[in-house]
Amino acid sequence: MEEYVIKNQKKLRLGITTGTCSAAAAQAAAMQLLLGVESHGVTLRTPKGMTVTVPVYLLESDSRKASYKVVKDSGDDPDVTNGILVYATVQKVEKKSKINSENSVDLSEKINLDGGIGIGRVTKPGLEQKIGQAAINKVPRRMICEAVEEVCRKYEYTGNLQVRLSVPEGAEVAKKTFNPRLGIEGGISILGTTGIVEPMSEKALTDTIYLEMKMLKENGTDWCYVVPG
Repeated sequence: MEEYVIKNQKKLRLGITTGTCSAAAAQAAAMQLLLGVESHGVTLRTPKGMTVTVPVYLLESDSRKASYKVVKDSGDDPDVTNGILVYATVQKVEKKSKINSENSVDLSEKINLDGGIGIGRVTKPGLEQKIGQAAINKVPRRMICEAVEEVCRKYEYTGNLQVRLSVPEGAEVAKKTFNPRLGIEGGISILGTTGIVEPMSEKALTDTIYLEMKMLKENGTDWCYVVPG
């Protein structure tokens, strides 16, 4: 991205969230699968209202499924997920019942979403997802659904699709995040309420602290201390 903000008299470049990466990869995979069109860039309107063009790269495709990857660009934010690869595979399925499980999420009547390698799984109550589900937050889920449904409308495709996300480096990178403290195991979370990474965002930090406090409360903790520093 070539959009900037000024923080502490410094010009800092904005980035994109893992949610935006996932939506772009999923839309490119859907276009490859349903339209037979190879994409090199996908343009999305983020929840923040900004339009971004995300470079995408074809991994594989055949008549039943297609996979694309996106390189996470955090801009000038010191984000441990910067540079990781986010994969999305979109697959045709004959009957929705074959892809449903208690640990996956139905994005719509026709689209099912789940996480693969490197996507964390929820093991404790208090988060947006149920125990056992992939740690893919609600705003990214909505972004992915809208991105894939847009392609379905263009192609007039009325069948069922499964979208599976994966992050090859996710398990290792997750060790440097809050996920182990939140009870999210095996990988990173797919995040982003605006779709945009704002460098040195205080809100992102306070949101994470609030989430941990909420999780602690749900798991029976009555008191906790927040120590600035």
